[in-house]
Amino acid sequence: MSAMTGTPILILKEGSTRSRGREAQHANITAARIIAEAVKSSLGPKGMDKMLVDSLGDVTITSDGRTILDEIDVEHPAAKMMVEVAKTQDDEVGDGTTTSVVVAGELLGKAEELINKNIHPTLIIDGYRKAADKALETLEKIAMPIDPMDKEFLKKVAMTSMASKLVAENREQLAEIAVDAVLYVARKVGDEYRVDLDDIMVEKKPGESITDTKLIKGIVLDKEVVHPGMPRRVEGARIALLDCPLEVEKTEFDAKIHIETPEQMEAFLREEENMLKDMVEKIASAGANVVICQKGIDDMAQHFLARKGILAVRRAKKSDMEKLSKATGGKIITNLDDLKPEDLGYAELVEERKIGDDKMTFIEGCKNPRSVAILIRGGAERIVDEAERSIHDALCVIRDVVQEPKILAGGGAPEMEIAKALRNYAESLPGREQLAVQSYAEAIETVPTTLGENAGLDPIDIISELRARHDKGETWTGVDVLNGRVEDMRKLEVYEPSVVKKQVIKSATEAASMILKIDDVIAAGKTKAPSSPPSGYGGMPPSY
Repeated sequence: MSAMTGTPILILKEGSTRSRGREAQHANITAARIIAEAVKSSLGPKGMDKMLVDSLGDVTITSDGRTILDEIDVEHPAAKMMVEVAKTQDDEVGDGTTTSVVVAGELLGKAEELINKNIHPTLIIDGYRKAADKALETLEKIAMPIDPMDKEFLKKVAMTSMASKLVAENREQLAEIAVDAVLYVARKVGDEYRVDLDDIMVEKKPGESITDTKLIKGIVLDKEVVHPGMPRRVEGARIALLDCPLEVEKTEFDAKIHIETPEQMEAFLREEENMLKDMVEKIASAGANVVICQKGIDDMAQHFLARKGILAVRRAKKSDMEKLSKATGGKIITNLDDLKPEDLGYAELVEERKIGDDKMTFIEGCKNPRSVAILIRGGAERIVDEAERSIHDALCVIRDVVQEPKILAGGGAPEMEIAKALRNYAESLPGREQLAVQSYAEAIETVPTTLGENAGLDPIDIISELRARHDKGETWTGVDVLNGRVEDMRKLEVYEPSVVKKQVIKSATEAASMILKIDDVIAAGKTKAPSSPPSGYGGMPPSY
């Protein structure tokens, strides 16, 4: 009826936009590929850094894929999915964020070529899923098992992770620190090892240089000693960890005290003083010479602690208290009456030191620390921030290898091996899925190609030589970006955790499949801010 009368039917709200079919697919793929292009140049040891300036003018300099995508304000919904890929990769395995985004972008680029040949997106997705399964199977086949406690291999994996970062020159020293930190907190559960990176505290302070970064067998608190009369250094520290205030608590109900004479006033104050004195006596009688308190410490209690020669720190964070408990072997006490000598933690040294402009308390030399700290130093704040990100990646890859002790050589060698396996596999497939698997093989080759491009090499020469060498059975031949040639990556000791590569395949394939499945984008109109009610002149309320 409406068609006969010529009345338009409005289904979507005013201001909404809709794109369908090829148009929607093209827009989504283009947005995702632009994101991949943005991070592509930062891949590998010869990759470039990005300088990101936020809306407040804060500057970040980094080559870390996750950080780049977090800092740039992405508006397009398909592009946001690529940001999610980097986020998932970082949360799961801590490294390979740039690789996963670049591979996802390339998979979408190859898929668009197939769509233009009239191959349906569903067939492409099916082909990509089969290819991903084959890729994971290939990685499992070529992965090299190692001993999870082999420090040398762990160090090489950490150095590979940091080779593409700003701190590459100091990677050997930082890798050693990261390996020691992870091995201190690793715990054996059955036949496997478990590592909780929350047990490793990473503190950063600008000043000195990256070479002054060190591992502390204990914890660093960004707090100072509470009273000037207390010792600044205690050796053979017996540490009381308190989750209760050293203050006279106020009553929960309102109460009035009638004081009529100065004597009564004095007695009242003395009683308060005695209560605090009793608290300090309980701590001293347990044998503690260091107190770390999560709550407040009254001025009078500070005075009594100082007289006893006890070093005290107040208002420590809950997370720091838990790390201290693991490091020193002490128990966190919530009621002073329960404090016993066996609840105290032990450290060889507790000392307040001035680091840069701030005073920090170091709890060092714990006997068997299940929690440790890394203090990062560097010449400038940007360098310290990037060093922290690099150490985070190194800690993650070491954890990955300790938990799943299988490694692969790097330099694009595993990707070339996957591409070779996929080409052989594609020949056994019927129909159009064969084209999708071949496209997947070409897309995965973007990793060695990009590594070569970023090092200023000719990508066509590199890829043709790599294909020839892999066809001869040279599994670990990859791109030696530092010397500009194709080389056996095991000789160069470039190793990566197999779990990182597996996650790259999973993340990139799922993101590409999700974006390809969309054929209709309906966007609601932007909501306008409510207009303010009219007022008097100059925005002031009118006066009558």
